[in-house]
Amino acid sequence: MKKIFTILGMIGVYAFANAQIVINEVYGGGGNSGSTYTNDFIELKNIGSTTVTLANATIQYASATGTFNQYHTLPTITLTAGQTYLIQEAAGTGGTTALPTPNFTATTVVNFDGSTNNNVGLALAAAAGKVVLANNSVQVTAPTNTNVVDFVGFGTTANQYEGSTGPAAAPSASNSTARISGDTNNNANDFAAGAPTPQPTGGSLAISDFNKSNSNFIKNTFIKNEEITFGADVKDVKIYTLTGQVVKTASVKDGAALNVAELAKGNYIVTGTVNNQPVSQKILKD
Repeated sequence: MKKIFTILGMIGVYAFANAQIVINEVYGGGGNSGSTYTNDFIELKNIGSTTVTLANATIQYASATGTFNQYHTLPTITLTAGQTYLIQEAAGTGGTTALPTPNFTATTVVNFDGSTNNNVGLALAAAAGKVVLANNSVQVTAPTNTNVVDFVGFGTTANQYEGSTGPAAAPSASNSTARISGDTNNNANDFAAGAPTPQPTGGSLAISDFNKSNSNFIKNTFIKNEEITFGADVKDVKIYTLTGQVVKTASVKDGAALNVAELAKGNYIVTGTVNNQPVSQKILKD
């Protein structure tokens, strides 16, 4: 996420820089053969610790090796810490399932060259491309542009991306590319491919919701099938023995399973971060 900005743009960017609004997930396989969802989508997330309002922001899109030639604007939105924001993009002719009710449905797409764009939402490529969250409608040319809030180049052929080690993992008709480790400004490290998990605001539990409902971020604390199933997006998962030794690390999505077949039977402590809040749970592997 960009944290450098001009004095002219300071007011508009200040909230972005502090609240860390990022592109959390990109799915371009919507409506393709082999896909479940009928629409492409882009999901934003506030990975900061404070509430922030986005105003005058745009989503800009380019092919894997092309220029950013189209965009759409976003309405003014407010996200609390940990909240996601689901943007529905273009539909294809395949797929069987509509997205969960999105926070915003993109309709009008604007071409930077002034020509007419008849797409209803951005038609994202399934395997490789580039997506930018910008703080205005000025055409982005590189990840280091001052109006870039977050930049994701995805797929092996993407020629621009954050970081020096490569683009984000390639999605497909059946997989999205989704953030797994916060924002290190390195797309290759921050993203992994997996089943798409579109989550509108309110679609995932905050840590306060777990506390109120007395539920856990781990669904099965008694492990009999060699897998821990998680009930939330959990970053920086660490599994400790009762003597304090770390025996496994990971980051997982809501509903994902983590295989622990290599662990001996016994009690362990699982820690992690949910919506930027620390969580922990004792488990028993049988």
